[in-house]
Amino acid sequence: MSESTGVLLTHRTRPLSRKVRKVSLKVLFYISLALISVPVLFVFYWMVLTSFKDGTQATAFPPLFLFQATLKNYQDVIGKTPLLTYVFNSLVVALGATGLGLVLGLPAAYSVAKFSQGKLAIVVLIARMAPGVSYLIPWFILFSRIGLVDTYAALILTHLILTLPMTMWIMIPFFEDLPHEIEEAALIDGCTWYGIFWRVAVPLTVPGIVASAILSIIFSWNNFAFALILGGDRTRTVPVAVFSFMTFEGVNWGGVAAAATLICVPVILLALVIQRYLVAGLTLGSIKG
Repeated sequence: MSESTGVLLTHRTRPLSRKVRKVSLKVLFYISLALISVPVLFVFYWMVLTSFKDGTQATAFPPLFLFQATLKNYQDVIGKTPLLTYVFNSLVVALGATGLGLVLGLPAAYSVAKFSQGKLAIVVLIARMAPGVSYLIPWFILFSRIGLVDTYAALILTHLILTLPMTMWIMIPFFEDLPHEIEEAALIDGCTWYGIFWRVAVPLTVPGIVASAILSIIFSWNNFAFALILGGDRTRTVPVAVFSFMTFEGVNWGGVAAAATLICVPVILLALVIQRYLVAGLTLGSIKG
């Protein structure tokens, strides 16, 4: 074989090997995605499936995939429990805790990013890492003495342990990556640091604010322990509705699954509607600089 023929074969095999490698990486990516997503999706699928079973079908072994579906569980959840009240309570608490978390968390994150308030960031992080159960007894004693048990104020304040750290730690990278030239120009024009924060920093970091707000709403919506201990008949939230199907007589698994499905629907719809903004916000904060 001549030298020119060998060079020609080499040039032909290089694009082929690159194409094979590219296809192999794509196949490996989809296999990994399936391994990660299938267990999560199966849990959700089984929850929805169980919500259409009666008590005998829900506890049958081996599990039933083919059965006569029933809507009784949904009728019990909607007809026998004040579900709309629970949804309203959850919305008030989630939106209130998220709004207050943004009001407090955005200035705190800006302070950490621009004035090296590392101790503040560490304190907030440690407070978030501590188990939520460790706060319940002190909070219950405090709110009982000042008459705030079973109030929106108590639940919103306690949910700050979820929303405030979330807002701070998402927004710190956004504020750190703001161009110093813009802030210096604003200072030269006579703007104060307070004015820079509201007129420059906040408008330029809207994607991060949206992402932190969405995640805060989801975490607050799904919280169970705080509402169970510090809430009551007037402020009971949707996760507590699931608990009402667990009695001393047994667990109504069909009712639990139906209530859990109805609770998940608003969060899933919210995630589907704003997933583009959520991914864009989180990705932008991770690749800047």
